Amino acid sequence: MMRRALSLAFLAAVCGSALAGEARAAPVLLISIDGLRPADVIEAEKRGLQVATLRRFLEEGAYATGVVGVLPSVTYPSHTTLITGVAPSQHGIVNNTTFDPLQINQGGWFWYAEDNKARTLWDAAHDAGLTTANVHWPVSVAAKNVTWNLPQIWRTGHEDDRKLLNALATPGLIEELEGEAGVPYADGKSEDVDADYLRSRFAEGLIIRHKPGFMTVYFAGLDHIEHESGPGSPQAKHALERIDGFVNDLIVSEQQAHPDAIIALVSDHGFAPVDTVINLYRPFIDAGLVKLGADGKIASAEATPWGSGGSFAIRLARPDDAALKAKVKAVLDKLAADPAAKIDRVIDAPEIARRGGNPDASFYVNLKIGAVAGPFVNGSLPLAFPSPVKGMHGYFPTAPEMRSTFMIMGPGIPEGRNLGEIDMRAIAPTLAKLMGGSLPDADEPAIKFGK
Repeated sequence: MMRRALSLAFLAAVCGSALAGEARAAPVLLISIDGLRPADVIEAEKRGLQVATLRRFLEEGAYATGVVGVLPSVTYPSHTTLITGVAPSQHGIVNNTTFDPLQINQGGWFWYAEDNKARTLWDAAHDAGLTTANVHWPVSVAAKNVTWNLPQIWRTGHEDDRKLLNALATPGLIEELEGEAGVPYADGKSEDVDADYLRSRFAEGLIIRHKPGFMTVYFAGLDHIEHESGPGSPQAKHALERIDGFVNDLIVSEQQAHPDAIIALVSDHGFAPVDTVINLYRPFIDAGLVKLGADGKIASAEATPWGSGGSFAIRLARPDDAALKAKVKAVLDKLAADPAAKIDRVIDAPEIARRGGNPDASFYVNLKIGAVAGPFVNGSLPLAFPSPVKGMHGYFPTAPEMRSTFMIMGPGIPEGRNLGEIDMRAIAPTLAKLMGGSLPDADEPAIKFGK
């Protein structure tokens, strides 16, 4: 971990070039490419990837060889850490989906910013006197201190989702940008590269029309393809090459609006190929920990395996019940000894806390690379069966395959600087300081770019 904040000399250099006498520091554009593995940029030529824009960061700015993420290494917890600088145990976004053992929330995700308990980069920018904007960043519905907000949300994929998004976006913003772009905004549930293209167009329009001082933009298409076809597949390579073009267009627009802008590019996790689904509901049902009703749906659960990609959080209905905890531990111990269960390790609540994971989980199960946590579908599915998806993340962040990306360039950022491996929690305080704000509760100090 890096233990010292940005040097005063470095801050002075940035402020001098970016502010021209103003009291605040540089404008910042933060772009996320979900699922971007750092080696896909660093070793692009070796991997047969044409990503000239992303490669610019390596030559013109600073970059990490890998970012060690959070538990679990899935999109929503990671993106909330990227914008707060704290672990899931502190910000409260502990999974993509909400805890819903009886499945009454219809697959609802942590869309709403009020579920995040931590201060964000939007807050830091606002307090530094900057206007702010967002296009599709996770956990952004009704986010405070976002001047122009196009949040990420969907429900069913029905056309009414458009009405929902329009109601939750900054009033009039979608209509304004659709008039400028001449095309409709992307559907909320569309997460492919074509939807990324539309969101990039709207992000460009927002930059050109409003010139926000801090802006977040999120692209989901690479992750979508990596799940379908696997990381490093021809389809994934094509998706990344298209997104590289979108990033170029954003940079051009941002530098026209703010010649002194800092451009940061991140991802939330790496990716691993998978071939097997592990269904922990099967042994939990067999042990009487999950009970089904006559309709085959879950009627009650004393212990719930809450899947998070390559891992499971195990939540108990009565976490202080020693007998229940012992019963669950016995089930997990037996599974860990069964090669068919593909369990890498099981950790308990004190270890979960040390890793900054879900404070409501009594156990966390990490699967071996190649296996993916299955949701409850019906009570007849076996413990293990072939996976319908080819790629996954969500494993414990110690896995090298889960390393994510951080790259940054702009005035005052040293060219060609290799930062080595960094902690994801250091990114937000770094960006806050660059734009003249602060995140005093961040778990890690800002990155030091100096020699």
